[in-house]
Amino acid sequence: MDYSDILKKVDHTLLSPDAKWSEIKELCDDAIRFGTASVCIPTSYVKRAKEYVGDKMKVCTVIGFPTGYSTTAVKCFEAGDAVDNGADEIDMVINIGFLKDKLYESVLDEIKAVKSACKGRLLKVIIETCLLTDEEKIKMCEIVSISGAEYIKTSTGFSIGGATREDIKLMAENVAPYLKIKAAGGIKTLEDAQDFINLGAARLGTSRIVKLIKSTRAY
Repeated sequence: MDYSDILKKVDHTLLSPDAKWSEIKELCDDAIRFGTASVCIPTSYVKRAKEYVGDKMKVCTVIGFPTGYSTTAVKCFEAGDAVDNGADEIDMVINIGFLKDKLYESVLDEIKAVKSACKGRLLKVIIETCLLTDEEKIKMCEIVSISGAEYIKTSTGFSIGGATREDIKLMAENVAPYLKIKAAGGIKTLEDAQDFINLGAARLGTSRIVKLIKSTRAY
């Protein structure tokens, strides 16, 4: 797989709390230049970023981020507001406490509600794998598979760990064939990116891959 094939699967990401517009703008410029799948940015920048990139780049944002313990109503408002501001894709964080309490119907109902609030836009469901047992990861594969969401995503990148090869393999073995996987958090090298794709990830959430490729002589 060459660089362009990897870049097509990258959500070029900047979610740090001190992100400035100049940095978001540079992120958008690089995403367009290198042909990434999207830019993934804070909700407060969605409107300005979408006006800036127009149809040249998908804009992704995050809701219930990074803890996931906002109420369902708040998450739905966030999703709807982001879509109204131009978001093409939404990455939501589940209520991890509900999962730990085995409130599976509540977890499913929330994902369905947020999906509805997305008004047809693509939804990725962040399950924060680093905080889950393998049993809980498998259960979330089952739940997200019937939720109507398009992706299950490993991590926020703001907890105690990110995507691992073992988790992507486990998820690939347990999701429905139509549900895609996004690996995010800790993807530091081109080897990481290639491995995650080979194991079944259709998207990569990372801030580093574009920077690495940008620094090569080929670009």
